[in-house]
Amino acid sequence: MQGQPIIILKEGTERSKGKGAQSNNIAAARAVADAVRSTLGPKGMDKMLVDSMGDVTITNDGVTILKEIEVEHPAAKMIVEVAKTQDDEVGDGTTTAVIVAGELLKKAETLVEQNVHPTIIVNGYKIAAAKAIELLEELAFPVKATDTQLLKDIASTAMSGRSVGSSRDFLAGIAVNAVKAIVEEIAGKLVADVDNVLVVKKHGGSLTDTQLVDGIILDKERVHPRMPAFIRDAKIALLNRALEIKKTEFSSEIRIHEAGKMQAFLSQEESTLKGYVDAIKKAGANVVVCQKGIDDLVQHYLAKAEIYAVRRAKESDMKKLAKATGGKIVVDLNDLSTKDLGHADLVEERKIGEDEMTFITGCKNAKAVSILIRGGTEHVVDEVERVMHDALRVVGVAIEDGKALPGGGAADIELSLRLKDFAPTVGGREQLAIEAFSEALEIVPWTLAENAGLDAIDLLIALRTKHEGKRGKNFGVDLNKAGPADMIETKVIEPLRVKRQAIESASEVANMILRIDDVIAAKKMSGGEGGGGGHEHGGGMGGMGGMPPGMGM
Repeated sequence: MQGQPIIILKEGTERSKGKGAQSNNIAAARAVADAVRSTLGPKGMDKMLVDSMGDVTITNDGVTILKEIEVEHPAAKMIVEVAKTQDDEVGDGTTTAVIVAGELLKKAETLVEQNVHPTIIVNGYKIAAAKAIELLEELAFPVKATDTQLLKDIASTAMSGRSVGSSRDFLAGIAVNAVKAIVEEIAGKLVADVDNVLVVKKHGGSLTDTQLVDGIILDKERVHPRMPAFIRDAKIALLNRALEIKKTEFSSEIRIHEAGKMQAFLSQEESTLKGYVDAIKKAGANVVVCQKGIDDLVQHYLAKAEIYAVRRAKESDMKKLAKATGGKIVVDLNDLSTKDLGHADLVEERKIGEDEMTFITGCKNAKAVSILIRGGTEHVVDEVERVMHDALRVVGVAIEDGKALPGGGAADIELSLRLKDFAPTVGGREQLAIEAFSEALEIVPWTLAENAGLDAIDLLIALRTKHEGKRGKNFGVDLNKAGPADMIETKVIEPLRVKRQAIESASEVANMILRIDDVIAAKKMSGGEGGGGGHEHGGGMGGMGGMPPGMGM
C-alpha cells in the first residue's frame, strides 16, 4: 500500500472532499436562505406549507417556514438551526439571520475559488463579526421601559409585512401593555419573561376583537352547571391534587360479607370526599382550580357550597395563575389556609365562539396576563399568534437591554461602510474576508428593495450616499416613498439584540460550514433489511488504517 493510509468504509458510504464538499455545502445552505428570502420586510410575500397530513400553514415567519420544511441536507439543517436560535433568543430577525448566513457563504465561495484558504476567510469573518458587534453598540440609542410610544414602534416594526394589516398599531399596543405588566426587577435588572403572557386563540370575530386581560383565561368550563356562573371578589384555591378517592398503587380487592358493612364503606367514602370540600370552605375559598380530576360527588358538594370549580388545568396555566393572583399551588388539602389563596375581582364563565371559557380578571399587580386572539379563520388566528409572539419578544428584549437601532437596513449599510474602512487597517489576506463580510451585510437592504419591486442597485447607491454624509447613519429603505428615509422619523425601529444575535449566529454558522472539507455520509438504513450486514444510520466509518473486525475485503 506504499504507506498510504487506508480508510475502510461501509459499502454504500458516499464521500466528497476538498472544494467539491465545500461548494456542495454552500449550495445547500444558500438554497435554504433563498427559500425564505422573498418573505423579508413589509412587502415580503407569504408561503403556504402543506404537511404530510394535509394541514395547511400560511406564514411569512422565517423560522416557521424552515421548521415545517423537512430539510435533509446536513449543511442546510445547520442554517435551520440559526433560525431556531434567533427565534429562541430574540423572537424576531429569523429571516435576516438566515439570508445573511447565505450571503456570507456566497461571498466566501468566490474567495475560495480565488485560492484564498478557508481558514483565512474564517479568521477574517471572526474579526469582522467582532468589529460589527462593537460598532452596533455605538449606533444604538437608549430605550426606557416608560417610553410607551417607542416600544409600540418596535412592536409595530416586528409586525410589518405580516397578515395583520391595518390592525398593526392596535395589536402593537396590546403587546406593549402585556409586556409592561409582566416586567420584574430581579437583582437590579429588568427581566421580561414573555412566558408569563398566556396567549389564547379562538377563531371568530375580527382582529380588533383581540383583547388583553389583566389575569388569566382558562380554556375550561365550570365542572357543574349548578355552580355560579360568576364570582366577585374571588378567593382562589390552586390545587395540584385530585379531588377523588385515591386508587392504590398495586392491584387490590375488598370483600364485604355483610350488607351493613357495604353501607358503612360507602358512607366512609362519601365523608372522605365531603371532607375535601369542607377543607376548601374552611380556608375561605370560593373558586377552585384543580390540576387533576374532581369526583362527581365532590362536584355536587362544591356546587351546593356555591364554589366555582375548574378541573384538569394545564401545569403551565397553574403557574401563570399563581403569578397573576398571588396564590400558592397546594398539594395537601390539610395545608390549605387563607394565606395560600389567590385573589381576583371577578371569575366568570364566558362563551367565546362555540366554547365556554373561564376568565379570571381584575388581578392586582398581576405578574402574568393573557391575550385572547380573535380572527376570521383558523389560519389567520394562527398567524396572528406567531406575529404576537414576535412582538412580545422584541418589546421584552428592548426593555431588558434598554437599547434599540434604526431598522429598514440602516444599521446594515452603516456597518457595511464602516467595515470597508476598517478592512485595510487589518491588512493581509484577512482584509479580503472582512471586505466580503461588509458586502454581505448589504443583502438586507438589497432584499427589502427587491421584495418591494424596486430597483435594488439604485436604492443601494442612494443609501450609501446618504450614509457617507454626516447625519445619514439612521437612513434606511422607506418602501412607501421608494427611497432612503430617516428610520427613526419613519418609526422603523428594532432592538439591538435582534441585529447582534443575527450577525453572531450567521457568522458562526458560515464559519462552521466553511471549515468542512470532507463529508463522509453513511448509507441510510432501509426498512426491513435484516442480517449482520444491515446499514446503520449515522457514523458509517468502519475503521481507519486497518480492517474492522468481521469485515472481509
